[in-house]
Amino acid sequence: MNLLLDEIARATARLAEAGVASPRADAEELAAAVHGVRRAELHAVPDGAFDARFWEGVARREAGEPLQHITGRAFFRYLELKVGPGVFVPRPETEVVAGWAIDTLRDMDVTDPLVVDLGTGSGAIALSIAQEAPRARVHAVERDPKAYVHATHNIEELDDRGRVRLHLADFSTALGDLDGTVDLVISNPPYIPMSEWEYVPQDVRDHDPPDALWGGGDDGLDAVRVVERTARRLLRPGGYVAVEHSDLQGNAVYWVFPEENGWRDVRNRRDLTNRDRFVTARLGAE
Repeated sequence: MNLLLDEIARATARLAEAGVASPRADAEELAAAVHGVRRAELHAVPDGAFDARFWEGVARREAGEPLQHITGRAFFRYLELKVGPGVFVPRPETEVVAGWAIDTLRDMDVTDPLVVDLGTGSGAIALSIAQEAPRARVHAVERDPKAYVHATHNIEELDDRGRVRLHLADFSTALGDLDGTVDLVISNPPYIPMSEWEYVPQDVRDHDPPDALWGGGDDGLDAVRVVERTARRLLRPGGYVAVEHSDLQGNAVYWVFPEENGWRDVRNRRDLTNRDRFVTARLGAE
């Protein structure tokens, strides 16, 4: 028996008993991070190379600390991002939102499309767009200084073509010099109402930044409303907006983009689990 695989099996049992949702995957990811290999390579780690720090990571995960904070990395589409305390950990469902934006940009009859990512956090969406829609120029906006530091590190490391510009600014006033020129605005804003506090997993509410979770207002959609106003200001006629929401907010977010504000083709779109996940809209010509 390979020692590391045996220890992973023991760790899986401990994490399962602690109520971790994906105990085997988390144990393997912790082992891979500690030993400097990919999960598919764990079987090749010799017994003599076993690093006991693996059990430190298991204990932290057992206590409810997010896996990504322990390993210092998160995977998003084709990226490996540096994350940690102070920045929102990107979720798999957001990959679908970014994918829609990338497909839309590829289909645009625009030589160098201009994109704004409001609330970039780790830089996951902005960097994915820059990587997968290589003609796009992306302005990433983040208002939290701690998250801004994480985004800075990821952009410096991963944006080798210099397509992403990062701005420390508030969503509502950012990038006034780009008003009326942007082809696509995308955002994964905070949207959870405080009334849902007790239903949010403890490791999320205890470790993700509060400003990245709680959207404000009785319905949690105040930040989404800010995105709507900013997108309306930034977009050129015919430009698109995409904004993420919870799987229970689709209808409410749909009406944040009313026709009287100039929005056309408003659609609620679903994630890979067939749940409402994000709204898209096009700004009509004046």
